[in-house]
Amino acid sequence: MALEIEGILQQVLPEVNGTSKTGNPWVKQDFVIETTEDQYPKKVNFSLWGDKVADFKQYTTGDKIKVSFNLESREYNGRWYTEARAWKVDLVDNNGFVGGVGNQSSDIPSIPASPLLPSDNGTDDLPF
Repeated sequence: MALEIEGILQQVLPEVNGTSKTGNPWVKQDFVIETTEDQYPKKVNFSLWGDKVADFKQYTTGDKIKVSFNLESREYNGRWYTEARAWKVDLVDNNGFVGGVGNQSSDIPSIPASPLLPSDNGTDDLPF
């Protein structure tokens, strides 16, 4: 199940390191975003694992980001724990473009006026 959400980066929690039972090192980074599109903004905590933690260091508090994530639940001693595990984070600029590569409006070609459409000269020749 892949989901996406946009919001403002509110907090970056401390990085956590450890070693698995098999002796492999692991790293985890948690961060919190606040949604901006909802009537009632919500805060959501996400986790990043492995090499994605190093890629996340480019973002700072206040950045508008788009997070692609999976929800994952597991049971331990009769209790259930749910994690929002991020697998992709992109910067969203103020114009809503994902990737945050400046003002992209100059890349959009202009559309010339069509000779088939009536011109707006202030007169209306419609019969109704």
